[in-house]
Amino acid sequence: MAIMKELHQEHRNLKRLLEMLERKVERFRAGTHPNFQLMSDVVSYVGGYADTQHHPREDRMLAYFQGRDTELDNMMKACEDEHAELKQLSTHLNDSIDGVLHDAAVVPLDSLIDALAEFVQRESEHLDFEESKLFPKIEAIAGDKDWTTLEQELPSPTDPLFGLKQSDEYRDLYQALVDDERVG
Repeated sequence: MAIMKELHQEHRNLKRLLEMLERKVERFRAGTHPNFQLMSDVVSYVGGYADTQHHPREDRMLAYFQGRDTELDNMMKACEDEHAELKQLSTHLNDSIDGVLHDAAVVPLDSLIDALAEFVQRESEHLDFEESKLFPKIEAIAGDKDWTTLEQELPSPTDPLFGLKQSDEYRDLYQALVDDERVG
């Protein structure tokens, strides 16, 4: 069941970043000038890591349990649809932020903040759905043999932000997260 512990931990890590973004949105709306690079780093990590590592791993785990329970099948379909929608949302938001960062696009600040708030809300709702409904259903159905098979088929990914070795790309983001948690 190590895979579930890892997925739960990844969710906690993603929630920490989303909570930081939520506080940034509140500060932006109160008139604080946004740090577009930090926004880009968070959205890039949340979208990038989720899209390339986390969601594909979840989707493969879900496919493994396909056909065992109708209610679970329906939840899995909803989850996979959300993964696709979240990928589009994060890509669009990241493109907008990058456009602003590179003076390639003029995006009204209110629109960007609203898009960021929607991103935070949708990602949070998705994580809550998986934690409160989908994962408990899987855990109720799965047996020891299932977990052994899945752990062999789905090795642990290397997390470039919360892993043992952070990538250079995310060092500033990690420090911003630490600083944000101190301030609260």
